[in-house]
Amino acid sequence: MINPLRGMKDLTFEESQRFEHIVNMASTIAKRYGYGYIETPILEETALFKRSVGESSDIVGKEMYQFIDKGDNDVCMRPEGTAGVVRAFISAKLDRQPVKQKFFYYGPMFRYEKPQKGRLREFHQFGCESFGEASVYEDFTMITMISQIFDALGIGYELKINSLGCVECMPPYRQNLVSFLSEINNELCEDCNRRIVTNPIRVLDCKNEKCQFHLVTSPKLLNNLCECCDSDFIELNKLLTKAGIKYTIDTNLVRGLDYYNKTAFEFVSNEIGAQSAIAGGGRYDKLVEFLDGKPTPAIGFALGIERIMELVKMPEIKREGYYMGAMVPEAIPALMTLAARKRLTDKVTVEFSSKGFKSHMKGVDKAYPQYAVLIGEDELKNGTLWVKNLETNEERTIAIDEF
Repeated sequence: MINPLRGMKDLTFEESQRFEHIVNMASTIAKRYGYGYIETPILEETALFKRSVGESSDIVGKEMYQFIDKGDNDVCMRPEGTAGVVRAFISAKLDRQPVKQKFFYYGPMFRYEKPQKGRLREFHQFGCESFGEASVYEDFTMITMISQIFDALGIGYELKINSLGCVECMPPYRQNLVSFLSEINNELCEDCNRRIVTNPIRVLDCKNEKCQFHLVTSPKLLNNLCECCDSDFIELNKLLTKAGIKYTIDTNLVRGLDYYNKTAFEFVSNEIGAQSAIAGGGRYDKLVEFLDGKPTPAIGFALGIERIMELVKMPEIKREGYYMGAMVPEAIPALMTLAARKRLTDKVTVEFSSKGFKSHMKGVDKAYPQYAVLIGEDELKNGTLWVKNLETNEERTIAIDEF
């Protein structure tokens, strides 16, 4: 028997229903905020992610499914969604239009890492990207949208926020941080020592407890923000407080990708074991320009669908559509004609084998329709149908022409 590859799994039965419910709910709410659906390829040029996500990131350095294809192209399976949407945004020359653009997407992402609960090698994300709006009000609006998605799904969460500064305040802060890290480098792990050279900000995100102990006294970017970044972050705090959205400021929150600036945020949950991020994002005002587009402010987020599936409170399943069955073989052709007509507007389940009444009712229980429709010998002779409303238990016999 051939099994799925390690870290990849099938979505079937109840899981697939949860997946669909999450996507439908998130899509519905995103559309209310003016987002339209976008689909980008799973396979992209490796250069796209090296330039956007950053060669110093764990994704590019350790986790990408990268290979040379039959045309000698260096390609990889997308490890995240933002870079592909930005590439599509530029490819369609939308960066040269004055209209603000908002997109949502969902689909599989791929990272080669150790599989664990809520973290697979093929996983699915739902995300949104907003282009052309520099205002901190857009940051607040996106955070509000995510909170509404989780509220609608019945998921508890904690919100963490931080500011990563901009091209004015980041360089001097980076120098201060490198000086601090160089003094304690003997106490830091191998990854942190590598990042001191490649991307020192990422050191703050290290999950090693020993490293975090020594980073408590590190310089804080929030204390080194320029006037613009500082006023935006203060305003974001005010907006969240006024809206009743609880949050904490996490000065070590830097996100795992190189393209973020200014606002960064994560939604975390304690309901999936150790506190874990279930959604995250932030502003990336320089990424469009960095990928050869026209300078365009932007902000986005992604939520991990597998990470929240067990937390989702599913709505009560409602009876829907029709179950149709024949009690004599001669009635089956008539059922097929009826089913084809009803499927223009309703869900229809048809049993192709003729069965007795009790056997059909077992099928009705599994299909969970609103109506059971049966044709027996008498009904076939009289041109009628036996119909039962399974919500009210009302039974009646009607002419086939009236159905």
